[in-house]
Amino acid sequence: MIRNSKGLHVPEPGCRPGEEPDFSHVEVPPAGEVVRPPVTVSAAEIRDHAFRLIRVLDDNGMACGDWNPALSPDMLLKGLRAMMLTRAYDARMVRVQRQGKTSFYMKCTGEEAVAVAATMALRHEDMCFPTYRQQGILLARDWPMVDMMNQVYSNSQDRLKGRQMPVFYSSREAGFFSISGNLGTQYSQAVGWAMAAAADGDERISTAWIGEGATAEGDFHHALTFASVYRAPCILNIVNNQWAISSFSGIAGGEATTFAARGLGFGIPSLRVDGNDFLAVYAVTAWAAERARTGHGPTLIELFTYRAEGHSTSDDPTRYRPSTEAGAWPLGDPLERLKRHLIVAGHWSEEQHQALAKELDEEVRAAGKLSESYGTLKEGDRWPASTMFDDVYRDMPAHLVAQRRQAGV
Repeated sequence: MIRNSKGLHVPEPGCRPGEEPDFSHVEVPPAGEVVRPPVTVSAAEIRDHAFRLIRVLDDNGMACGDWNPALSPDMLLKGLRAMMLTRAYDARMVRVQRQGKTSFYMKCTGEEAVAVAATMALRHEDMCFPTYRQQGILLARDWPMVDMMNQVYSNSQDRLKGRQMPVFYSSREAGFFSISGNLGTQYSQAVGWAMAAAADGDERISTAWIGEGATAEGDFHHALTFASVYRAPCILNIVNNQWAISSFSGIAGGEATTFAARGLGFGIPSLRVDGNDFLAVYAVTAWAAERARTGHGPTLIELFTYRAEGHSTSDDPTRYRPSTEAGAWPLGDPLERLKRHLIVAGHWSEEQHQALAKELDEEVRAAGKLSESYGTLKEGDRWPASTMFDDVYRDMPAHLVAQRRQAGV
């Protein structure tokens, strides 16, 4: 920390580049320790849940406690496959960015359970309002990778016609709301959507994700006010991956208390969960979904995880944290933890895992070749410049007609 002569406190991370990683401040309680309350509970009745950490998988791969969702082997394998596919997809897209085939990409390494497990606990028709690191939602809902790649390349088959930044996906059919580069907007949109659904007697609920850094945005607090007052049927996730670009979580208030605690002031039941524990993420999302669907209002969930790699392909994390820090994260890797659980339970083996990894790599490679045949950043066809004037007005006004003519497109 830094203090000036007047005693101003400026939060500083525990270690910097060149130093040994230090996670001594992270308390990892035994799995199964936190009780599962009824969904009718009030925020005051489970106040401690905003400060404790819900865990299901222990260090030996065993599922413990009453938060254990007791998923079938098929569901567990489906979750493992979706997380592995997400990681394989990420790996390829970073490679093509380095090759100059797209301008930008953002990985979610270490955070796959945050999106995949939560999505699997929802109904397919529920609406998701993600930030830019939840590509696992689309893959868990079996959305075509080729379509996602087309968007990243902004090529001739990009349904968004090159109007969004790479990785700012959108799919009405998959219940995936358009990603916005303005941080926090999705929270207000998710609450508004949920309020409208409730007013219409629609049984669908909404779920939103936000990074811990963006909880400092006004949209976050506006959304919680409306969600609380109108008991909107929504789930509000805070992905605390420890870093907002190059600023550590303390800059957003994480040094003083948990991010889950922010829901308590609004009277919203708030949970804090091990974001690298697939079973725990699934369980708390299912609990919150039942609560929302039965008219008991919103839930705030802090997903405690770690951004294992850079913020984006434009970022070098070794400039602000130790290069070995990701390997020291005490909550491990969500893929490895679920794999271990399946092996311990007798439903999986290392050989099967390696075979699946190879199969998924081939699947991603095939999708990549097809997408690249439609064009990339530097080669092939793309939407003509004239389309920038389309899809805004039903009847194009005269001044835009004149601009398009002047532009010669």
